[in-house]
Amino acid sequence: MRIKDILNSKKVTVSFEVFPPKTADNYRSVESATVKIAALRPDFLSVTYGAGGGTSEYTLNIAQNLRDNYGVEVLPHLTCVSSTKEHVRDMISQFKQRGFENIMALRGDIPKDGRRANDYRYACELIRDIRDQGDFCIGGACYPEGHVECATKDEDIRHLKEKVDAGCDFLTTQMFFDNSILYNFLYRIREAGITVPVLAGIMPITNANQVARTVSLSGTYLPARFKSIVDRFGNNPAAMKQAGIIYATEQIIDLIANDVNHIHVYTMNKPAIAAGIMESLSAIIG
Repeated sequence: MRIKDILNSKKVTVSFEVFPPKTADNYRSVESATVKIAALRPDFLSVTYGAGGGTSEYTLNIAQNLRDNYGVEVLPHLTCVSSTKEHVRDMISQFKQRGFENIMALRGDIPKDGRRANDYRYACELIRDIRDQGDFCIGGACYPEGHVECATKDEDIRHLKEKVDAGCDFLTTQMFFDNSILYNFLYRIREAGITVPVLAGIMPITNANQVARTVSLSGTYLPARFKSIVDRFGNNPAAMKQAGIIYATEQIIDLIANDVNHIHVYTMNKPAIAAGIMESLSAIIG
């Protein structure tokens, strides 16, 4: 089923992101974690794609297993920053052969050594190629606080409009920890003529070590209330895990109460975190 049809058919949706293993040695443990998350019956699961396509086969295998054996719709990712046009054509062909209807189209992170293929500069170019080469439902990323490589938020929204005009059917946000940032972002993109569904990306922070990495990668603003939680519970793993799940759940409840009805949770392949959120939302999401 196409993700855009799921979003249109249900008032409230909750989806989860999982990621494939980096090596074959970890494949079974990752597969087991994704199956446990699938058992929670989210509206769909997205499956990430390693830098440079290094885990592309694992991505497709994990996604196909979840769809075919556990009945959960899937959204496999495809990145292009380190890919040639030929590689992308091959991947799109594999998506078709395996019967996938959805693709999350991303530029991807620039490799640490700075080397990248020259065929793609932006995600909108990948979206156009996917649209030209197949009948897929295409998702894209958006950044409520602005992309770190854009000088201004207005510039970022212009690029976002280019993605949508290229054929993006829905958007998923980068993580954020202050809902007012998302509400402001949604107002501004609607004013810019971007009308596709937007999924709010929520990252439950369940250990203090995640905080520094999260901020360094995305520059995400951390509210004082959130910092207080980390300061108080960061040295108590069990308490931090519980507090992180509660904070994320409260974010989600506030979003749904304010008609942001499509929630996407970055699970970090942790079934207990996904289960904690689903349990807390059981009556809210029906």
